[in-house]
Amino acid sequence: MIKVSDIAKNKVIELMKDDGFNAENDFVRVGVKSGGCSGLSYDLKFDKEQIEGDKVFEDNGVKIIVDKKSFLYLIGTTLEYSGGLKGTGFVFKNPNAQRTCGCGESFSL
Repeated sequence: MIKVSDIAKNKVIELMKDDGFNAENDFVRVGVKSGGCSGLSYDLKFDKEQIEGDKVFEDNGVKIIVDKKSFLYLIGTTLEYSGGLKGTGFVFKNPNAQRTCGCGESFSL
């Protein structure tokens, strides 16, 4: 399961609305892809449809879909949102990551 913090929830709803998505019906698609300075990087986008094999979660009022392959890397992850001095954006708190890069956008197991 993937959890969503209160701050991330509010930002997701705001951004979905700005992009023409509806947080009550549409999804946040979270995934993992090869790349980044640590080997794997996170992928986050909005989606209106599920694909066969997707895992579906809802936490804190946010519907999340994850493809089967990415799910193995993301079990127990919390989606946060940071507006700090190092920049703004979504941050993944992934208990499976053994190493992350300085920017927090990539990781390795």
